[in-house]
Amino acid sequence: MSPSSHPVICFAEFELDLLAHELRKNGIKVKLQNQPFLILQMLLERPGEVVTREEIRNRIWPADEFVDFEHSVNTAVKKLRQALGDRAGRPVFIETLPRQGFRFIAELRRPAGAPAEAVPARKPPRLPRLAVAGAAALCVVAGALVVFPRMTRLSPQAHSPHTMRSIAVLPLVNLSPDPQQEYFSDGMTSELITDLAKLSSLRVISHTSVKRYKNAERRLPEMAAELGVDAVVEGTVTRSGNRVRIAAQLIDARSDHHIWADSFERDAGDILSLQAELAQQIANEVGIHLTASEQARLAGYRPVDPAAHEAYLKGLFYWNRLNCEGFQRGLKYFQEALARDPNFVPAYCGVADAYFNLADWGCMAQKEAFAESKAAALKAQQLDPGSADAHGLLGELAFYNEWDWPKAEKEFRQAVELDANAAGSRGSYAIFLVAMGRQEQALAEMKQALQLDPVSEMTNVMSAYLFYLIHQYDKAIAQAKKTLELFPRSGAAYYWLGQCYEKQGLEKEAVAAYLSPPPAGDAKPNQIEAWRSRLQQSLRGYWQQQLDKELGKKREPACWQTHISAHLGDKERTLQLLEWGYQHHCDGLQFLKVEPIYDNLRGDTRYNKLLSRLGL
Repeated sequence: MSPSSHPVICFAEFELDLLAHELRKNGIKVKLQNQPFLILQMLLERPGEVVTREEIRNRIWPADEFVDFEHSVNTAVKKLRQALGDRAGRPVFIETLPRQGFRFIAELRRPAGAPAEAVPARKPPRLPRLAVAGAAALCVVAGALVVFPRMTRLSPQAHSPHTMRSIAVLPLVNLSPDPQQEYFSDGMTSELITDLAKLSSLRVISHTSVKRYKNAERRLPEMAAELGVDAVVEGTVTRSGNRVRIAAQLIDARSDHHIWADSFERDAGDILSLQAELAQQIANEVGIHLTASEQARLAGYRPVDPAAHEAYLKGLFYWNRLNCEGFQRGLKYFQEALARDPNFVPAYCGVADAYFNLADWGCMAQKEAFAESKAAALKAQQLDPGSADAHGLLGELAFYNEWDWPKAEKEFRQAVELDANAAGSRGSYAIFLVAMGRQEQALAEMKQALQLDPVSEMTNVMSAYLFYLIHQYDKAIAQAKKTLELFPRSGAAYYWLGQCYEKQGLEKEAVAAYLSPPPAGDAKPNQIEAWRSRLQQSLRGYWQQQLDKELGKKREPACWQTHISAHLGDKERTLQLLEWGYQHHCDGLQFLKVEPIYDNLRGDTRYNKLLSRLGL
């Protein structure tokens, strides 16, 4: 059957009426602008074939028109996909062929009333995940929401609740007309994961791992296998005015079968309760029995000021850039959220986290930043004693800033008990445990952190660092290499790789590792060349250059100089700097009991006295 021989072309639940020039879904008209309509018509005229970008240009944007063709065609295809509920990363209808064009990959179906013999026998089309007839996916119609009937379980026979104990929430897709709303869909993904993570009997993959799969063109079973989960949630977010809708579906990752799909809609002020209801529904579908406290927590969300919530999501968006500028901009939005809603606990945790990282990354004076971080974390804990994030932050502060080991352990344990899926807290607790000399416990916690956050840079680097601290250099090297397979530009992974090679006496390999990361963005070409030339001569040359740079700053000895002196083998200078660091509360001394670069000092009386004064 040639599509052009029929005025109506049908596929899945859609009909393209060429005479009426309209697209209909289940008989309801879907508003579609002229250019996306014409592109769909071109694709349907040649199903299964590549329609080149040049062909689209010649037909829709004639050569004598002055247009930004690349931008125009990409925008038109995006609008077309929104109308169809399709996704570029895992297409059901329209496949993108980079630098070539597009192809319609779904099967056509017979229009109503067409003779049966006109349609050749073909394998039935697979229905789209987020556009199954009736509804989970959304079509954006002139910026408004089209309300579809709610859906219940799709494939009861494929549902195996007793074996589903791990889940990943893939990044929710932004279906709002404004592409600037990406921060909103990202934030909604993060908050849904946070709600699910509070369920103690369900292992939930961290947001830092799933964000890797945003717009990924990979099959769902492959992603699920990499994450090690039984089930996957995927969905869409649409905002229109003061209304928010989430359409979600649950998929058995092993069989790739749909289990359940539903849509949830609320006013923006009730967005937290929407997410809690969605989390509870997902838990029910995978067979998780909620405890009374878990049910109470999911049901206990209060309304939040929409502007405060939006500012908070913007703060998360910038914080996740993991650099000084991102922490600063994130802090600004977290503070804006609190100005709108002074009792918004997540925003207090955001402020505390931003200040902590500004101090930890050297972006801000530590004394001031740590003080601000503690004040915000204590306020969050006061408003919500059950906030795992607040306890985790107080644990970090007690460990890195206050050197209060009992308090740090108490707070870390509390954070993990309140949220067993908190990969960040587990990783930090593991590093604390190894600093205290409790290797077996540290390894057990880090193993769980990696199960929760298997493909994030931060957790994988922390794992390499832990192996380095317990002097298992071969395992640290293997872990660093695994991290670099996932994140080839990871400077931290290269650094710990170099440290391990250096401890093993492999100077050539250490030099190669230290040289591998991209240089700092503000470095000038001649500085980079001089640095590389110096380092290629010897490891000692590199560390001597680092020391010269520190001494050139003409200030009091920096904490970092202790580390450099240890690498240079200057035992006396290192001991002097360690004493100075104790007096000035230098970060890093909490690892004195296990840090490999100080191994040659362990028999020295002054070193052992310092360990005693630190309570190590």
